[in-house]
Amino acid sequence: MSSLAQWIAACWSWIKANSSSDLENPNSFVNKVAIFEDLKRIPYLLVSFDSRNMAMGKYSRVDGKKSSSYGLTITIVLVLSLCLVGAWMFMSSWSAPADSAAYSSSDTTKDVEPASKNELTKEEGDRIPRNFSDEKKEENEAVPENNESVSEKSGEESQFDESSGEKTEAVEGRKESGGSNGEGDVEKEKNVKEVESESDEGKEKEKTQLEETTEENKSEDGNVTEEKPEEKSSEENASETEESTEKSSNKDAFPAGDQAEITKETSTGDGAWSTQLVESQNEKKTQQSSSISKDQSSYGWKTCNVTAGPDYIPCLDNLQAIKKLHSTMHYEHRERHCPEESPRCLVSLPDGYKRSIKWPSSREKIWYNNVPHTKLAEIKGHQNWVKMSGEHLTFPGGGTQFKNGALHYIDFIQQSYPAIAWGNRTRVILDVGCGVASFGGYLFERDVLALSFAPKDEHEAQVQFALERGIPAMLNVMGTKRLPFPGSVFDLIHCARCRVPWHIEGGKLLLELNRALRPGGFFVWSATPVYRKNAEDSGIWKAMSELTKAMCWKLVTIKKDKLNEVDLKTIHLSARIPMIKTQPGRVAFNPESILLVNQCNLMLIYLIYGFRNVPLEACMHKVTEDSSKRGAAWPNMWPERLETAPEWLDSQEGVYGKPAPEDFAADQEKWKTTVSESYLNGMGIDWSNVRNVMDMRAVYGGFAAALKDLKLWVMNVVPVDAPDTLPIIYERGLFGIYHDWCESFNTYPRTYDLLHADHLFSTLRKRCNLESVMAEIDRILRPEGTFIVRDDIETIGEVEKMVKSMKWKVKTTQSKDNEVLLSVQKSWWRPTETETIKSAIA
Repeated sequence: MSSLAQWIAACWSWIKANSSSDLENPNSFVNKVAIFEDLKRIPYLLVSFDSRNMAMGKYSRVDGKKSSSYGLTITIVLVLSLCLVGAWMFMSSWSAPADSAAYSSSDTTKDVEPASKNELTKEEGDRIPRNFSDEKKEENEAVPENNESVSEKSGEESQFDESSGEKTEAVEGRKESGGSNGEGDVEKEKNVKEVESESDEGKEKEKTQLEETTEENKSEDGNVTEEKPEEKSSEENASETEESTEKSSNKDAFPAGDQAEITKETSTGDGAWSTQLVESQNEKKTQQSSSISKDQSSYGWKTCNVTAGPDYIPCLDNLQAIKKLHSTMHYEHRERHCPEESPRCLVSLPDGYKRSIKWPSSREKIWYNNVPHTKLAEIKGHQNWVKMSGEHLTFPGGGTQFKNGALHYIDFIQQSYPAIAWGNRTRVILDVGCGVASFGGYLFERDVLALSFAPKDEHEAQVQFALERGIPAMLNVMGTKRLPFPGSVFDLIHCARCRVPWHIEGGKLLLELNRALRPGGFFVWSATPVYRKNAEDSGIWKAMSELTKAMCWKLVTIKKDKLNEVDLKTIHLSARIPMIKTQPGRVAFNPESILLVNQCNLMLIYLIYGFRNVPLEACMHKVTEDSSKRGAAWPNMWPERLETAPEWLDSQEGVYGKPAPEDFAADQEKWKTTVSESYLNGMGIDWSNVRNVMDMRAVYGGFAAALKDLKLWVMNVVPVDAPDTLPIIYERGLFGIYHDWCESFNTYPRTYDLLHADHLFSTLRKRCNLESVMAEIDRILRPEGTFIVRDDIETIGEVEKMVKSMKWKVKTTQSKDNEVLLSVQKSWWRPTETETIKSAIA
């Protein structure tokens, strides 16, 4: 018995030595499990000891039977073993309930919430705090990330070591789960590894590109020439702790009534994850990875195989439709020809593409690899449009009519006619045939918004250059159809050598400008017919003079710019004034003119065509004489007009059912609160990287107005099936266009930093294929750009599945009642499989 007591004492000493670290760290559940397994073996060790003693003759047999002390020995062994196990359990169990309770609440929330972010990819899963044993294991073992198969193999071969009595944690985990799962788990693990391998490859590529771009952008960005450690650390922490971003975003994302916030976070904040469910977490990650793999295969994303390559624009690159055109005399081949079925493929990235240079440095230079086109530099470099400079394309700020810089040209216009008053009376302008949009780019310094447009490839990539520089621009052409703008909205329209034949076919094109120009606005024309005296230019000048006189436009000044050489520069300003009525249905432009024209029948036009694809006609749009109607009075001066409801809204009902002025004020207050308290501070968005913004369903322009103090611009889009609120947006000193989101947008790929969709998808899903819409969003948005979508739970659930299948990063998910806000960041991932779009193959 003394030997037995000595053996028990030795066992207890061994237990204390091997479990001391775990008793000091009682949260380490995996270590507890290992110790518990060792404790369970004590009876067998003691029995083994008893057997050895018997072999040594310490127990005697009498008549083939065991001695009477043998049964007593076994009883004592069992009792003492149970006591030792109970004592150990009592010493270490005090720490379990707190962790269990903490996790239970959090985990329940994650599982129940419909728009939660618990579907972690491997990249997200790496950010979860690990338990002590995991960290210790990583420190002691230099093993590749994909060592699961190695662990599994070693688990099958490893045996209990009598000298140490320890077993690997991985072996225990495998043995507990492996027996029931069988071949199904093997197959599942195989699928997970394939997904994780692909994710790791994309992640590594993204990391490399981001590091290169970040390092180079720091040197480009203003006065910052050295990397600041604290800023770098901040950025790394922001990217590595997604949960903390979500937790801090508990702001006024859903203001209502008195603007009090009642939001419900659908994802857990950061903090200690319960270590008692390590294995179940791993199982969840496995299932979620399998789910992602399933989503990817079900959506079947592929890269577009098209002639335009990385510059593909579906409605402008429908080469099969363009080949069938009967004529291109009126630039029909530059107009929209959308394919019958919108593409669902993803546009490829140019080789060497990098994150865009930040504003305002981007106004002077961009990465060549982002827009790898040199033709414009070759043919317009002498006019200071654009030049090649190493890995950059540089923009000296010149143009055909202002080779010595846009700012001098802008100031010269105002000196020629001070009533223009940049940034006060004149706030929103249209720049026709914009080139690389240097004119609009420098007007920001005069607090003016210029929307520039030009046709695709008339001058190679001119609009793409403008957008990459951070200047508002879009693809369009003065052809056979109306521009996608309301009537009477632009304060000024500018044409500097834009090569538009305004005078032909009864002045159709100039009459279209007359429709878009606000009564009392200005048309600034700087072109050769103004100052050259050859036969062709003199003939055009004569025709334009007659036409503008007939339209009741008044020539106010002709000036010459001496800095840009006297013979090459003049300014022609005209003001649109109310026209004079004659007989019903007819309008006389001017009593001294013999020209008569039909008055446009707006009701018939909208009944037949709606707000788009309206053919141009040589007709005049009537200017109202009723002071309570839109267009009868000039808006307030900027910036007062931004927050003032137009007077002509008084008699109308608003979009949300209230009288329009009340609707306007409520919408404005809602977005002020939402943007300032949630979007700017609580969603983890680096607004210094945000320049080009689009509101995909603007109502009154409240979202854009709330961002007015940031150095960015917003393209406000009013869907064609939504109430026509676009004139209100222009009245506020903002701009936008009409668009049908079942079709592609008139812009190049990778041209916007942030897209915002407020209750858009729930209406689109009734008539559009959402996969095509998401493919279009992917086309427009830049890599690492932000997509914010607000909608009902069901719609957000579908959108979230799609963005995750494209490997986008979910940054924030918030919900209130039936409304959910989802903020995601686009990845650099492109599918390896391709899809040939026959309509876009030359």
